Amino acid sequence: MLYTPLHEAYEQDGGKVVDFYGWALPVQFRGIMEEHRHVREQAGIFDCSHMGEFLIRGAENIQKFSDLVIGDMTKLALGRCRYTALLNEAGGIIDDGVALRLDEETLFVVTNAGTLERVGKHLAAFVSGVENVSDSTAKIDVQGPMAPQVMAAVGFEGVERMSFWAGGTFLWKGVEMIVTRAGYTGELGYEIFVPKAEALSLWNLLRQQPEVLPCGLGARDTLRMEMGYALSGQDLNETRTPLEAGLDRFIAWDTSFPGKEILEKQRNQQDYKVMVPLRSNDRRAPRHGFELRLNGQSVGEVTSGTFAPSLSCGIGLGYIPIAMVSTGLELEAGPRSLPLVVETAPLYKEGTGRNRIEIQKP
Repeated sequence: MLYTPLHEAYEQDGGKVVDFYGWALPVQFRGIMEEHRHVREQAGIFDCSHMGEFLIRGAENIQKFSDLVIGDMTKLALGRCRYTALLNEAGGIIDDGVALRLDEETLFVVTNAGTLERVGKHLAAFVSGVENVSDSTAKIDVQGPMAPQVMAAVGFEGVERMSFWAGGTFLWKGVEMIVTRAGYTGELGYEIFVPKAEALSLWNLLRQQPEVLPCGLGARDTLRMEMGYALSGQDLNETRTPLEAGLDRFIAWDTSFPGKEILEKQRNQQDYKVMVPLRSNDRRAPRHGFELRLNGQSVGEVTSGTFAPSLSCGIGLGYIPIAMVSTGLELEAGPRSLPLVVETAPLYKEGTGRNRIEIQKP
């Protein structure tokens, strides 16, 4: 079992630890529902130190990296983040992640835990200037409408000037860290990439703020599903293309990337299954692997499902034929024929993620 630098803090807060891709991580502290609602209303902190981080240096290597993903990373502006996906030769999604342009010669790339070894080997095979800094980096996410106040209170000056999808280096108590205004919850928030030696002291200081609750994987999952965000390894994998995953808006069709001909064929023929948000009419939730049916005929499957605390109903993500997609389409799922309706993302529409920041002065 692998442990993050924040493991001892879990015991102090009564965290219930589970195995997540070989990492000992808290699934909850006070409870998934309470943590979920606290993030929607105030601020929560998440230990995401299990995730992967890479530095790519040099214009030539940035171009090589760009040739492996959707989106043109060579045109990413200084101090800006971009969502992307790393593809195999068949156009399947090895992993999704976020790239930040730290300076003219450096990209900072964040990936997921379950695919970290696969991603590391793949990048090393094609990009000579890649450095895996995952082992020396911890990651703390501060998420919720009160996140700017929390960040300012613990010493991150200037975060209120950051726009959505911005990022850069900050000094915290003399230690250089990378901070992005991003997240996986739909709320206003920040992701802090901190040297492992400083992670526990930063976590403890954040924990002391009156607006903050520690949150686990359970709340992270319900929050992301309410927004319609996919989970790598579950909703996304190497058998799914970016078009199938609904990521067509992130594809730079005028660039080269693996599986481009396959994706162009999919785009032209429109004969693939695409991921859609799903909602039930009561508290029952669809589950991963449930068959989706229309008029008794199998048309797809559910890849994620949960009860949505903010919506008081069951929700999910699943794949159905693109020709069938229509908001309001009624489907059935699973052995008990759970009624579901196809919706548009986000399911929760009151998130503060893109809001302009206003910090109330005392």
